[in-house]
Amino acid sequence: MSKQFNILELFAGVGGFRVGFENSNESMFKTKWANQWEPAKKSQDAFEVYDYHYPDSMNINENIEEISDEAFQSMDADIIVGGFPCQDYSVARSKKNELGIQGKKGVLFWEIIRAVTQIKPKYLVLENVDRLLKAPSKQRGRDFAIMLAAFNDLNYSVEWRVINAANYGGSQRRRRVFFFVYRNDTDFAKKIDKEFENKELDLTFDSQLYDDYIFTKGLFARQFPIVPLAVKNRHATYTLSNDIVDISDNFIGTVWNTGIMRHGRYFTIDTVPTMEENPVALGEILVSEEEVSEKYFITDQMKLEKFKYLRGSKKIERTSVEGHTYIYSEGSMAPTDDLSLPGRTMLTSEGTVNRSTHFLNVNGKYRLITPIEAERLQEFPDDWTKYKKTSTGEIVEVPDRMRMFFMGNALVTGIVKRIADELQNIINGDI
Repeated sequence: MSKQFNILELFAGVGGFRVGFENSNESMFKTKWANQWEPAKKSQDAFEVYDYHYPDSMNINENIEEISDEAFQSMDADIIVGGFPCQDYSVARSKKNELGIQGKKGVLFWEIIRAVTQIKPKYLVLENVDRLLKAPSKQRGRDFAIMLAAFNDLNYSVEWRVINAANYGGSQRRRRVFFFVYRNDTDFAKKIDKEFENKELDLTFDSQLYDDYIFTKGLFARQFPIVPLAVKNRHATYTLSNDIVDISDNFIGTVWNTGIMRHGRYFTIDTVPTMEENPVALGEILVSEEEVSEKYFITDQMKLEKFKYLRGSKKIERTSVEGHTYIYSEGSMAPTDDLSLPGRTMLTSEGTVNRSTHFLNVNGKYRLITPIEAERLQEFPDDWTKYKKTSTGEIVEVPDRMRMFFMGNALVTGIVKRIADELQNIINGDI
């Protein structure tokens, strides 16, 4: 019997990582701790949905900054998972020569680093929006380079890939960057060192060998195949400074959608999927029309006109904060979502009268998607977000608007399952 691997789920939301890992192997992957906290909100709805489904784990509903080092040290987690907020990760040094954060925005990633420092897990699986790789706009790639350096300082390696779920059999065109982080003393890391003959320690950094890893040997390569060729010959290598503040101030490297960082150097390459898997069309995940409540249909003429305007092309004169005027342009969209294609990326504004909202024409009737359909786009079980358990223990229904918000914040659990499937192979020595 395989060893049980204990998981800590940070920024847990309604449990997307847990759903994916348990769908992979519930007996092997055991989520023992979860933290979910929605700042500036009295009602902790996402936590209450999570607690409703998973009363067996230690579910912590408090600001991650307030979880003590001692509490983290008490968690014997083998794996940390989480989809952390995309914020500003720049760093500075205080008068006492201690690393700090410029402002408050970057705190949450450093809380992951703090947890790793205290727990020392073997592996992490993390998720974020793909624009992270190009942030900030004035120093592209800096934020991600800071993250790589932070993990390198703790003796971890990082493999990353931007994955569009629709390219791998999903029903949503959702692009997210996933990180597979592993400690450098794991058997997997030692195998990489042996296979590449410690080339990563050579200043020449043989990118040809890393092509082989990225295209065939890595975790993402095995589950999410890509064309074994750099797009427009876009690839780069970079040696990270030992000083994170120096990276924050002076980083000038490039980060593409695929890469590997080991021992302070990274190799990155621009790749495209092999497109061997057909996506699921939006029309295929819709519930039966007989099951759709009237409240999801749009019959009000003013709302219909509003959707027409929002999805149409427009040029609007605006005034900047500095006082100068400019023309804001926006291209047109199809009047309604194409049911023969996978759904567009779902946002937290889903279900409102908004340009980003899925707007359907089914049998001549206009409507929004239902909460169940939103759950299916993210590959959660039907009605996953229908109920929550309040702080008093009462089981109550969750409002539709909040259910849509949850799914806009969530991730495609099927992608997580495939990552967990391959992690099993790594743990079992099959890679």
